[in-house]
Amino acid sequence: MPFPRSSALRPIVTALAAALLALHAWLALSATIGLGVTADETAHLVGGYSYWRFDDYRLQPENGNLPQRWAALPLLPQSPHLDPAEHADLWRRSQVWLIAQKFLFESGNNTEFLLFCARAAMTLWSVATGLLIFCWSRRLWGDGGALLSLALFAFSPTTLAHGPLVTSDMCAAFWLLAATGAWWRLTERITLGRLALSLAAAGLLAVAKFSCVLLLPVAALILIWRVSRNAGLRIGRSRELTGRAATFFALGALAVAHVVFAWGIVWAFFGFRYEAFAPDLPEAGKYFVAWPAVMPADGFWHWFFATTRAYHLFPDAYLQGFAYVLKASEQRGAFAAGHFSSTGWWWFFPYAFLIKSSIAELLAATCVAAMALGRWVQRRGATLATDIERVFPLLALAATVAGISITSQLNIGHRHILPLYPILFILAGALARRAGGSKTWWMAGGFVTLAAIESFAVRPHYLAFFNRLVGGPAAGWRHLVDSSLDWGQNLPRLAAWLRDHRQPGEPVYVSMFGSDDPFYHGIEAQELSPYYSFGRTRRWIELKGGLYCVSATLLQDVYSPLSGAWTAERDVAYRQMLDMMRRELAAGARTDELGEFGEGIEQPLWNLDRARFARLSLYLRHRKPDAVIGYSIFVFRLSEAEVRTVVDGSATDFVRAIEDAAASAQGN
Repeated sequence: MPFPRSSALRPIVTALAAALLALHAWLALSATIGLGVTADETAHLVGGYSYWRFDDYRLQPENGNLPQRWAALPLLPQSPHLDPAEHADLWRRSQVWLIAQKFLFESGNNTEFLLFCARAAMTLWSVATGLLIFCWSRRLWGDGGALLSLALFAFSPTTLAHGPLVTSDMCAAFWLLAATGAWWRLTERITLGRLALSLAAAGLLAVAKFSCVLLLPVAALILIWRVSRNAGLRIGRSRELTGRAATFFALGALAVAHVVFAWGIVWAFFGFRYEAFAPDLPEAGKYFVAWPAVMPADGFWHWFFATTRAYHLFPDAYLQGFAYVLKASEQRGAFAAGHFSSTGWWWFFPYAFLIKSSIAELLAATCVAAMALGRWVQRRGATLATDIERVFPLLALAATVAGISITSQLNIGHRHILPLYPILFILAGALARRAGGSKTWWMAGGFVTLAAIESFAVRPHYLAFFNRLVGGPAAGWRHLVDSSLDWGQNLPRLAAWLRDHRQPGEPVYVSMFGSDDPFYHGIEAQELSPYYSFGRTRRWIELKGGLYCVSATLLQDVYSPLSGAWTAERDVAYRQMLDMMRRELAAGARTDELGEFGEGIEQPLWNLDRARFARLSLYLRHRKPDAVIGYSIFVFRLSEAEVRTVVDGSATDFVRAIEDAAASAQGN
């Protein structure tokens, strides 16, 4: 039977929706207790706090002013210590990662409490997204569909993983969905209330994340649909504008008004000041990445940034952040299913969606597609257009997000297609629509049950979720890394494991991805080719037997100049370089210091350090770990003989060691 329609049930439905939203908030936020700082959270948090505290916008302008300000709101009553004068040189160079490191780990601030408060604030965006999904689905499918949509959202590992994090992803997903819906409703009927809502949503999206540009093609598609339908444009309660030309110009004028309003919102969030740097703070020499490095060399974008900067059309920090995003999207190391690339693949995000979505979500998507196909095959002409009309804004948004993601060269994280999930959940509500039969209703209940089982099975490691099609979270590191699995979040758990399992005097080596600090968590270890050493001096060391703790992103060696296949030529070059560097170090002809990224006279030794780690990680990828922490940190207890073979062994001995390790791992 279909879901009953009764005004008496409305309070029950509302109570169930509130319970699901509360459960989602609790599941998301409580899972972060004991979770370390993920890679981007440090910069987001210190950036947002500096916006409020100093009216200064030099730090992290590329990741959304609104979500950073929002995350930092709970910090304002606490007034955590942040004094630019203490580290004036870092502020002059806008060294956001080093400033954030000192703010969270070296300034005496209560890092865990600050982070929890910020994450609690960010969880509200996730709750707001769930509420929007519920309301949209209820409008389309009724109470039953709305509850199904909300339940799928509430138990989704993707939304539970990213909802509470101090990043811009969930905030941007909410405002992108809200702006799309508000614009669609405005084009149905123009009222002052709808106009105000649409303007506000578009304006706040503009400061949520630079993916706000996705709204432009979505709005254009909606405008084209309205004009092509020639259904007229209602104004207020009684007036109606008829004719394609009149409708086009009216909606075009509204679109321009949205752009102008968003422009004003951007200026407001940057203090109505063109200059990013507050006059009473240390004078800035540059942004973290200077303008010449992010400025496009030619073409439209060069003209755009040159013109807008020359005439101060936007705040400089906003423009710099946008330029940084465009530059970063051109090339970056990527990994997927054993493949490496610096420009990505068209199939990366479809593959990520397939393996990072729960089985319940995939089944729901399949059933909705099959239902729609079957329905549309039976319908023609005006009736088919009516069906499309109901969900057109969702289809337009999905097509835009999917199209951009497939062509994107920035393949670093499943989170970049987060806006697709609310669309999926709303459409899935059709499985429990008012007109649905008992079979679809029971099927919808099965989806919710399966979604809950999958969610609780991986709890609290939502970020590491992979479905059973690829072996679950334990096999995730073979498919995706970075923010799809390993964002540096498990350092506190590693510290606890070491306290319980480290043998007295046993050497420990750590190679972590992210911005968390192993020393802050009491891990006594040598850093081994870290992704970023945060200004700490590192020295060349000879490796010994002991515990090797390597996070998944570093285990796959994604961001190394030597990522990919370890060839015979590389092996020969490595062993020659190792012999030469050891002789120079022994003779005092070379310092043992390792630069941050291998610059100047330290570059040859840095290159050797990277090559040695590439050889080590290749061996470790074939060896069974002695422990796995949160699915993202792999711990290997290596003997002296293993280390000697990996570091000093001939090519033949090294290959034999890999074969033996692989055979042993398969045997177990």
